[in-house]
Amino acid sequence: MNPKAKLNLLLHKVQQYWSGNAVNQNKGMVENLQRSGIIQSRKVAEVMETIDRGLFVPNGTPPYVDSPMVIGYNATISAPHMHATCLQLLEENLQPGMHALDVGSGTGYLTACFAMMVGPQGRAVGVEHIPELVSSSIENIQKSAAASLLKDGSLSVHSGDGRQGWPEFAPYDAIHVGAAAKEIPQPLIDQLKPGGRMVIPVGVLFQDLQVVDKNSDGSVSIRTETSVRYVPLTSKEAQLQG
Repeated sequence: MNPKAKLNLLLHKVQQYWSGNAVNQNKGMVENLQRSGIIQSRKVAEVMETIDRGLFVPNGTPPYVDSPMVIGYNATISAPHMHATCLQLLEENLQPGMHALDVGSGTGYLTACFAMMVGPQGRAVGVEHIPELVSSSIENIQKSAAASLLKDGSLSVHSGDGRQGWPEFAPYDAIHVGAAAKEIPQPLIDQLKPGGRMVIPVGVLFQDLQVVDKNSDGSVSIRTETSVRYVPLTSKEAQLQG
């Protein structure tokens, strides 16, 4: 098959994929992640079906494609497979009643997923240092299935330097960091509950997704899950300068 024919076939498949309403497209995205083996848990599949990714990406961008998307302010929303990977890694620490922290919460998608998993008796906290993204993420959540949790206060998004965590609701059973740190910030380790788990990309040119488990004696065990590529975890000023 010549290159032009291959391109036409690809475009046809894309058009077929995008047919149907948003609910079906979001469900199709989740089913693709299940077929590929990235989503192995029914609970993770359920929460990603419940929280429509289409509500959390800028207008005009294809929300269900497995790719990161630019959201402005030199920030991105991670690809669906990375969200699924992090939810899988944190699932046991996102049980009803637990506390979860999402650092670099961006459009609010993963924070909303956390809130659905820990429920109204738990606490899901997003921290984002770009105030405009905080405002828009709250608007996104208000349109989603997590709206009632935002209203009752068990889900909140705050403007601040996520490298410092959010001590008000610590300690956390689960911490997710959505940008790559040069090294793991000590305040996040301090705010992790014994028995808790943090998932954080670490590195500059070459990055690894690291899984940090805090032991009962306060020590931590760290392992590498996979190689990744994230925007850097930095100051607000440095991020805006690009």
